[in-house]
Amino acid sequence: MEYEYKCGDCQRGLSACGCGKDECQLNVHDYLADLPDNQSATDLVEVQFKNTRKGFYHNDNHLRLQKGDIVAVEASPGHDIGIVTLTGRLVPLQMKKAYLKPGEELKRIYRIARPTDMEKYHEAKAREHSTMIQSRQAAKDLGLEMKIGDVEYQGDGNKAIFYYIAEGRVDFRQLIKVLAEMFHVRIEMRQIGVRQEAGRIGGFGPCGRELCCATFIRSFQSVGTAAARFQDVSLNPQKLAGQCAKLKCCMNYEVDQYIEAGRRLPSREVVLQVMDGDYYYFKADILSGQVTYSSDKHLAANLTTIPARRALDIVEMNRRGEKPDTLEEGGRKVAPRPIDLAAQDDLHRFDKKKKKKRKFRGDQP
Repeated sequence: MEYEYKCGDCQRGLSACGCGKDECQLNVHDYLADLPDNQSATDLVEVQFKNTRKGFYHNDNHLRLQKGDIVAVEASPGHDIGIVTLTGRLVPLQMKKAYLKPGEELKRIYRIARPTDMEKYHEAKAREHSTMIQSRQAAKDLGLEMKIGDVEYQGDGNKAIFYYIAEGRVDFRQLIKVLAEMFHVRIEMRQIGVRQEAGRIGGFGPCGRELCCATFIRSFQSVGTAAARFQDVSLNPQKLAGQCAKLKCCMNYEVDQYIEAGRRLPSREVVLQVMDGDYYYFKADILSGQVTYSSDKHLAANLTTIPARRALDIVEMNRRGEKPDTLEEGGRKVAPRPIDLAAQDDLHRFDKKKKKKRKFRGDQP
């Protein structure tokens, strides 16, 4: 089966029992898998289904499960087929990330999947693409403003989940009746956002890595243009937008560090007054703590880069009515002139005539 994987000889220096397929979406490395009592620490098991859909189940039957086992789990109605992606102590931590509490009522794992279960599973999965195409046409015929992005059949084939995207509220009651008559299964409509759709489809970002929403992000936080302003990123929609046409989720990764570093910089509105004249804020390297000032308020003239500590000292001096001689600490430094490599040698050195060497015959001394 395409989902089955085992890592018997891991060459990555990590726990072999906790490794998984690199292309498995939302894969989590179980670094505690080699501990002797890890499996018996809890009966909670993380099971992954198609793409990024995951669920947490109780192992009431005390099955010896490992990462990569294909299991039949409880569903409503019938059962579903999924793959075990995590066991042991890390499962409660994953539930916290998914905003689930260990005390909540969870469904249970029935058994390890049998050959008959896998036959039904493959038959159901083979119908997903054609079902999605027909459902899109049915929604179009009913004039519904929605896009059906994916269809997922339950493992026993008795239920189908239709993932759709819509900007507003959609009355799909008539669509459910039409789909139930067409496919003779129980229908569930589940609305997702464009970020969730990008995670289900997958892809690569401009950084060259796989999309974060398809690898580890389970809950999405709002991303605003303020995150770009704090990091001095150009407000270019083409560069800020990800594959989902929304602001990139990675904009939130370092914004807190930039905000903290920005508090140690002087305000952009402050004008530094020195004996040479007034200097205005031009740009800043937030993480390195370097600020560049210009002698002109609107143009880049006489640019001078100084540490943020020096700029704050000048601001304090201006408050006391004092003005330093220059922006640089210790006086203005003369910039070294560039070395002219061509001036190191005489240009006429090739014009000198070479002296002819006197030749001696073999019979002369």
